[in-house]
Amino acid sequence: MAAHHDSVREREIRGEQRHLDEVYRRLEEKIHEAEFLMDDASKRAQVGTPGALAERDAQVFRAGVHLNRLNREFEDFLFGRIDLLPGADARRGPDGAYTSVEPAEGAVRPDGTAGIAETLHVGRMGVLDADYTPLVIDWRAPAAAPFYRATPVEPGRVVRRRVIRSKGRTVLGVEDDLLRPEVRASLDGEELSVTGDGALMAALGRARGHAMRDIVSSIQAEQDLVIRAPAASVTEVEGGPGTGKTAVALHRAAYLLYQDRRRYAGGILVVSPTPLLVSYTEGVLPSLGEEGQVAIRALGSLVEGAEATTYDEPHAARVKGSARMAKLLHRAARAALDAGQVPQTLRVVAFRNRVELGADELRDVRQQVLGGTAPVNLMRPRARKFLLDALWEKSGAGRRHTDPELAAEAREAFDEDVSAEDAFVSFLDAWWPELTPRRVLASLADEETLSRVAGLPPRTGRSGRKPAPGRSGRGRARRLLDRAEVSAVAGSLRRLGEDGEGPLSVHDVALLDELRVLLGAPPKPRREREPSPADVLEQLSGLEELTTAADRDPTARRERSERQAEERTDYAHVIVDEAQDLTPMQWRMVGRRGRHATWTVVGDPAQSSWPDTEEAAEARTDALGSRPRRRFELTVNYRNPAEIAELADRVLALAMPGTAPPKAVRSTGLRPRFAAVRGELGPAVREEARRALAEVDGTVGVVVPMDRREEAREWLAGLGERAVALGSLEAKGLEYDAVIVASPAGIAGGGPARAAAAREAAADGTAAGLRVLYVALTRATQRLTVLSGEEDLPDADGVPELLRD
Repeated sequence: MAAHHDSVREREIRGEQRHLDEVYRRLEEKIHEAEFLMDDASKRAQVGTPGALAERDAQVFRAGVHLNRLNREFEDFLFGRIDLLPGADARRGPDGAYTSVEPAEGAVRPDGTAGIAETLHVGRMGVLDADYTPLVIDWRAPAAAPFYRATPVEPGRVVRRRVIRSKGRTVLGVEDDLLRPEVRASLDGEELSVTGDGALMAALGRARGHAMRDIVSSIQAEQDLVIRAPAASVTEVEGGPGTGKTAVALHRAAYLLYQDRRRYAGGILVVSPTPLLVSYTEGVLPSLGEEGQVAIRALGSLVEGAEATTYDEPHAARVKGSARMAKLLHRAARAALDAGQVPQTLRVVAFRNRVELGADELRDVRQQVLGGTAPVNLMRPRARKFLLDALWEKSGAGRRHTDPELAAEAREAFDEDVSAEDAFVSFLDAWWPELTPRRVLASLADEETLSRVAGLPPRTGRSGRKPAPGRSGRGRARRLLDRAEVSAVAGSLRRLGEDGEGPLSVHDVALLDELRVLLGAPPKPRREREPSPADVLEQLSGLEELTTAADRDPTARRERSERQAEERTDYAHVIVDEAQDLTPMQWRMVGRRGRHATWTVVGDPAQSSWPDTEEAAEARTDALGSRPRRRFELTVNYRNPAEIAELADRVLALAMPGTAPPKAVRSTGLRPRFAAVRGELGPAVREEARRALAEVDGTVGVVVPMDRREEAREWLAGLGERAVALGSLEAKGLEYDAVIVASPAGIAGGGPARAAAAREAAADGTAAGLRVLYVALTRATQRLTVLSGEEDLPDADGVPELLRD
């Protein structure tokens, strides 16, 4: 029986190999065609007419793009096949496949037999033969949708779905799903055979590496609905750990570009929570045939010239991310004008008379200027005008002219004389300096400055106690922070120098973006430049070339597109991954980049590390505006075996009572391992990592509390690249074959907490810590080990208090 099964498998592999060989022969023909076009286009350069030059460049550009795409070879270039019953109609789509979804009446005969009317192979790029018959259907084409959406309950025309595993030009294996087991279908006179253990289970069992694989060959029906959802308005997707949210978001970006490339030529932005998740996912889109039009950015990399490289302590992070910071920074942007040595007197000579403005008069002028709504740096022309108005009024020159025309001439001469004086120019530079976001942010490292901006009264008396309410000149409504919050934020900003240079946190980057808007960029002086060779050519020929040699070079195009993506601040579509973690200030930052965009927002409230979920929800609503919403839910956990999911669900019940967890689709029989550690945690973690590396073929992740991530990396030194240490907040979105969770109570951040204490969790922030622990426990695809220290209160079996029934 086994020999017969092997012969069927081998026969089917040989059949798919023949088809793949035909596909590559056709691709080689297309490559030769593209090379011919490029050669022909270069010959057109010998024709000296402007029209020929333009035609040459356009043709070379198109052929170069086509050739570059055809020359790519990815693992699983051809990955799927569906065998279909006759359709209800005979209409064909632009890809050459029949468009009917439902079978024709009588497609299945009364005796349960049927003939296969159409076989479609699905791959990363569409390929037609010389007669325009589809050899491969692009996975994003409508004809490929049944490959993902057909189920045994609703099979449509699909009788058999096959996943083909190949590498380069060699077919390695096939896995079949029979969606109409009651039908005896035949193809070319032979009954359809079924081989393999099921495509999905085969895909789930493969070892993980340090980069995300695309799921294009194993997309499931509920995932496909999200990927192919219309782009208009906002698409919101919720799903628990392992439901494929990140992969679905990336595949959706590729699908939108395929569907409407012109519309999304403005760029698609994918926002990820951490640089680790960016590096994990950035290879997916090129493997799907898309790059250049999609920018994947970590939250800490969204602002040009800033990069988050450090983390804030929880208390400081909570304040920096709150919506209160928007008001505080608005005040700080204006207060920064008074920082340093600000001149208190302005003296000028006009019409041979000295005119002077004192401190009180200058204060009044500043208040008038700040009454405008423009960014602070862009108010400088307004400040110049108001100063000249005050000087003109103080000089009394206007009162000496009764004729309006003479008065206007005198005023014009006055303004020219005064504004040309070195004293006036120097005063304006010092009194209304050009402010930078980094400098303003750094100024808040001074507790006295930050207290004043936050609306706190000055400390009185030696005890430093706050004045009683009502005794201060400032109302309580003006107080944005309390003393402890001021101390936490100022302390976190002391790592910055006076000019704002220094390590930034992801929360600092959002504050810099807010200040960028509040301050505005002053107009840059225009610089004359030498004309380039292209400029000279344009002047001589009157022709602006469509492309240059750099344009036609794929590497140069990619580098230029990456540079443009870095500079771009407004996108056609924004995809937010792990949206539940964005703070109110981060939502403001992301919202500015999608003011005219359509959105896809992907997240799971149960995995949120932000404590004030209601405040974040309000900021999210403000960022998305009044756009209509379309909601989807992913309900199946493809990552965790049931044994691991069951343990994680205990924490979920504490963190968010009543929340339904996603359903795990497989079981390995391997229950999580527990161990109690006496003494130092490091040696125990290292030993468990050694054990895990011997047990799995893929990667091993060690998740520790954020304040221990640096020492955890030292614990794993010398164990090789497969073992990775990371802080609990860095684990979001990642997965490993084996995971070691060290010190669960430390990760939860609130010490041991049982169901009775969980009711108070929302008030003291413990709920957010429990949600972070839930994330840590759901990273493993095969094996999970939990190491407990004394603070975890482990029982005799090593099970910590947080994870006991």
